[in-house]
Amino acid sequence: RSMSGLQSIDIKLDNDDRTFCPNETVSGVIVVNAAKGMSQQGISMSVDGCVKLQLSAKSVGIFEAFYSTLKPLIVIKKDMDILKASTLGPGTHQYPFQFKLKPLPGMDLFDTYHGVYINVQYILSVTMKRGMMKKDLSKEMEFYVEVFAEEHKKSSKHEFKISPDQLQNVHRGLKGKIPSFLFEGHLDNVICDVTQPFTGELVIQKCSLPIKSIELQLVRVERCPYMEGEAREATEVQNIQIADGDVVPNLPIMIHMILPRLFTCGTMNTKNFKLDFEVNLHIVFVDNHMVTE
Repeated sequence: RSMSGLQSIDIKLDNDDRTFCPNETVSGVIVVNAAKGMSQQGISMSVDGCVKLQLSAKSVGIFEAFYSTLKPLIVIKKDMDILKASTLGPGTHQYPFQFKLKPLPGMDLFDTYHGVYINVQYILSVTMKRGMMKKDLSKEMEFYVEVFAEEHKKSSKHEFKISPDQLQNVHRGLKGKIPSFLFEGHLDNVICDVTQPFTGELVIQKCSLPIKSIELQLVRVERCPYMEGEAREATEVQNIQIADGDVVPNLPIMIHMILPRLFTCGTMNTKNFKLDFEVNLHIVFVDNHMVTE
């Protein structure tokens, strides 16, 4: 690299996908481009991991009421000195770092998760102090944490059956118009590994009205308990179509959904933040009425 250009600082991790498990060693280098040479007053690095409530322009409502009172849950806080004050010669310089990925005492690590209201994020930041009248150089980088729970040996298969007599929340004017139908199926596991597909099977045993579409909707349920009760918000993560048009009766339809990594994570249950996931099966008839299980 040439010696010209802007002075800069950067973080490079040895692990290209930036994903780590608890107790693994996170290592890499801090890359400084000193251009034609520079003096600096010290390079330091910090590691921060926290669970926090966030608000966006869209997220008005009950979460706003106690946003200011709900403090972030700090799970990692680590500060490291990388280099003492010195003069750097022209060109590029690299300074290695490493640390063990461990939570603060009494805390647990959680999967990285980007939700609507709840966020679990791990950030590496590096700062080079420049002294009087000079702007410090800094850089931030997110890295990702995957926490694998103990293997669930027993199967958590879930069988389901959907028929008109099980329907709830039916509009009074529609009660006489409900078609005759029977849908059966199963989910292979309701306790899931987020890195594996969510799978199962659906069979249309009978249906007196043609079907237009069958969809599978993944929903995140974010909850924050507070003194008067609990703020609860369910929002869609993704929706996939598993059948299009009128479906042949007695033909097994495969349920297969890849869980999007940053937007799903293990079920979380802490004092201030709770998070779990649901799946809805939508069966849409040609008249655009819909049955949801």
